[in-house]
Amino acid sequence: MSWLSVAIHSTAETAEPLSDALLAEGALSVTVTDAADGAFREQPIFGEPGEFVGFWNECVVTALFESNANVANSMEQAYLTLELKIVPPFTITKVEEQDWVRLTQGQFEPIEVSPRLWIVPTWHQAPNPDAINLRLDPGRAFGTGSHPTTLLCLRWLDRHIRGGETVLDYGCGSGILAIAAAKLGAAKVIGTDIDPVSVEVARLNAADNNVLADFQLPNQVQNDLADVTVANILANPLQVLAEIIIGKTRPNGWIVLSGILKNQAISVINHYRHAVDLKIDGEESDWVCLAGNKLP
Repeated sequence: MSWLSVAIHSTAETAEPLSDALLAEGALSVTVTDAADGAFREQPIFGEPGEFVGFWNECVVTALFESNANVANSMEQAYLTLELKIVPPFTITKVEEQDWVRLTQGQFEPIEVSPRLWIVPTWHQAPNPDAINLRLDPGRAFGTGSHPTTLLCLRWLDRHIRGGETVLDYGCGSGILAIAAAKLGAAKVIGTDIDPVSVEVARLNAADNNVLADFQLPNQVQNDLADVTVANILANPLQVLAEIIIGKTRPNGWIVLSGILKNQAISVINHYRHAVDLKIDGEESDWVCLAGNKLP
């Protein structure tokens, strides 16, 4: 079985209505990407969940059609829907049936967090068998180690966990930070997330890594104060959750926050300033990690 992939350049204003029109004309799926992807003109766009920050100034709209589709007619009708009579040049690429599982797996290679800490998908051999290897596959919960925010937190844990600590992973997603803390020597590890699927996925990932970690929904977490509270979420929820995160950390304990863009750092710091002396601990791409000790 094969399909036809049709790509056409568009403006930010046209991208969404064109996508809707192509779907109405029989497209199986439509994606919008930056026309300058990979070039110096590439335009990063980030936003919080539920916040639409707009498309790129120059977009590529790519529609997938069945192999027998009349693409020229579909494009013409889509542009007529937009009240545009001239269809710009577009390209058609034949997409053959592939082993999509193998192809997807090939996109995820082992990640070296530090010389002694690696993230290794289960279908790969560990590049360094003597390292601390986190066995983790991409799945339904955020946190595979490839995102800068996760890497920043993992590197902080790698540098600071000495052994024997109580660690709370607030907003645990896949559980990767909690699992790493346990493998690095933390004595007690707790993870929590508002998503029941994430909690279940984290439990399975912990079992696959042979570590003991307690993953619960927020209202099920005991009130033990953590020596280290790490939260890799996003700036807005981190600000909303400031008092909860502070309250779950012991005096002089560490609070580590990520999921924060550089231009959001000051705002997050100010929300915690009354109780935590947060500073930028690391940077990667446009993201930062904040860390500091809770005041006595």
